[in-house]
Amino acid sequence: MADLHFELVTPDRLVMSDDVYMVVVPGTEGESGIMAGHAPYMTTLKNGDVSVYRTQNGQPERIAVTGGFAEVSDRGLTVLAESAEA
Repeated sequence: MADLHFELVTPDRLVMSDDVYMVVVPGTEGESGIMAGHAPYMTTLKNGDVSVYRTQNGQPERIAVTGGFAEVSDRGLTVLAESAEA
């Protein structure tokens, strides 16, 4: 399967921009796992961890985020967070 292009952005900086296998975001209505080819989607975020899986069987890299939203489009997944800490 093709990689998912993922960007995590805060008002201060670009935290991550990379092609990854999957990202799990902490939506206000539950966690969502996003992979390449996901249908267009948007959700607001609750405070929690974004889990970035660089490979199919890899361990997740967790990035704590507060607030914001996530959008899936034909360009990939963009997370706009109020703050983010690895």
